[in-house]
Amino acid sequence: MIEETGRVVAVEQGAVWVETIRKSACDSCSSQKGCGHSVLAKLGSGKNHVRVLNSFSLSEGDEVVIGIPEDVVVKGSLMAYFLPLLTLLFASVVGQLMWDTEAFTIGCGVAGLGVGFLLVRWHFLRNENNRRYQPSVVKAVSDSHFGVCKIYPA
Repeated sequence: MIEETGRVVAVEQGAVWVETIRKSACDSCSSQKGCGHSVLAKLGSGKNHVRVLNSFSLSEGDEVVIGIPEDVVVKGSLMAYFLPLLTLLFASVVGQLMWDTEAFTIGCGVAGLGVGFLLVRWHFLRNENNRRYQPSVVKAVSDSHFGVCKIYPA
């Protein structure tokens, strides 16, 4: 599970909005100078608001740990990056085999890339409300007079 700490900024029925600070991951990374994500974090406020599924009794200002399974991130990354590339290559090969002209091969490749992007969009819209693909609150931590205490689900 990939986890990140944040602070609750809004509460909804069954979910909360959590403000995370992206900079924490960038500080420990060895390639921060060549990374676009690090540059974007420096340009903006470095804060990110995420809607997270919640089964805890939380209120605004509570500190929480949110998480999402690693396999969901890996599968999503493969879907977003690999599928358009695969459709581009497949359409280019088919275009080359059917009509042996460079312009048609390029056109087929661009069309295949577009089809790949549409497939990715369709997949993500289809799974938009799937609870498996949503981040959730792993644990809630609040500052108390005696140190850190855990809040368990209601």
